[in-house]
Amino acid sequence: MSNVPESETAPPRLELRGLTVELGGRPVLRGIDLELHAGEILGLLGPNGAGKTTVFRILTGLLEPSGGTLLLDGRAVRPGARSFRARCGIVFQDPALDPRLSARKNLELSARLYGYGRREAAGRIERALERIRLADRADEPVAQFSGGMRRRVELARALIHQPSILVLDEPTTGLDEGAFRSFWKTLLELRKSRGLTLLLTTHRADEAECCDRIAFVDGGRVVACDAPDELRARVRGDLVVLDAEDPKAAGEILATRLDVRTTQIDGKLLIRRERAHELIPRIVESLPEGALHSVSLRRTGLGEVFLELTGHELEDEPGGES
Repeated sequence: MSNVPESETAPPRLELRGLTVELGGRPVLRGIDLELHAGEILGLLGPNGAGKTTVFRILTGLLEPSGGTLLLDGRAVRPGARSFRARCGIVFQDPALDPRLSARKNLELSARLYGYGRREAAGRIERALERIRLADRADEPVAQFSGGMRRRVELARALIHQPSILVLDEPTTGLDEGAFRSFWKTLLELRKSRGLTLLLTTHRADEAECCDRIAFVDGGRVVACDAPDELRARVRGDLVVLDAEDPKAAGEILATRLDVRTTQIDGKLLIRRERAHELIPRIVESLPEGALHSVSLRRTGLGEVFLELTGHELEDEPGGES
C-alpha cells in the first residue's frame, strides 16, 4: 500500500488543459492550464479584459472553447454537458434573483428547476436559509434586502442541488466591507462543513487573499499560479510610485543623482527597493520644484506582485472580455 495520501494521488477535481478562445478573430484565451483540487479555493485574479470571465463562461456552458480540454475527476467532459452542470453551482456577477419574490420563493423556483418534489425541496430550502443566516427573513421580498443579503441568497440558490464545485464570477462586486466579510465567512464555512471546491474570478487583491491558491490571469494567459505567500515571496522590497510631470526626464535625473533604476508603466515611475521609505525624501530633494505631482509607497501585496509580473495594475480596464 502506498504511503502517499489519497488526496495527493487522486486526479484534480477539475482540470483545464490548453483552453483557447477566439472572438471575432481576436484571441481571448491563449492556452489556459489550471488544476483545481477537491476542497480547494482557487481564485483567478486579473483586471477587466484579462480573460477571467471567458473562463467562467466556458465552465458554465455559455461559451464553446476554440480548443483545449476540460476534465472532471480525471475524465474529459464537455462544459455544457448535463453531467457537468449537475456537479456545479453557479453564482453570476449580475443578479439572478426575482426581487419581487421572497428569498424562500426564489429558492423554491430553483428547486423546481432541478426537479425536486415539494417535501424534499422544503427541507433543502430550510437548511439553505439557516446556512446563510436568513431564516428569520425568508418570507420578505428580496427587494428589501441589502446587497450582501442578496448575494447570500444567490449563494443558497446555487447550492440547492448540493453540487461539489462552486463557480463564482466576481462574487463580491459592489459589497461594502461588512457584507464582504459576511459573504466570505459563509463560503469558508461551506468549504469546511461540506468539503466544497470553489473556483472564483476577481479583480480584488483582498479577495484573492482568501484563496488557497491564486492564478494571475493577464492577456488570456496564466502568468503565475501559487499560494498567496509564495507569490509575495517572488517580489522583494516595497514599491515607490512617482507621478511626475515628465517621467522620462525624472527617471534620468534619479539615475544620475541617486543611481536609482526606474521603470515606467502607464505614465508613472516605479522603483522597487528594500527600506524604500528611506529613499523618498532623497527623491523629493533630487527633483526640481514642480517636477513631481505625487509620490506613494506601496507595501508588497498581491496587487504589487501582479504589477511586477505583468506590467499591469488590477484596476486597469483595457476593454473586451474580462
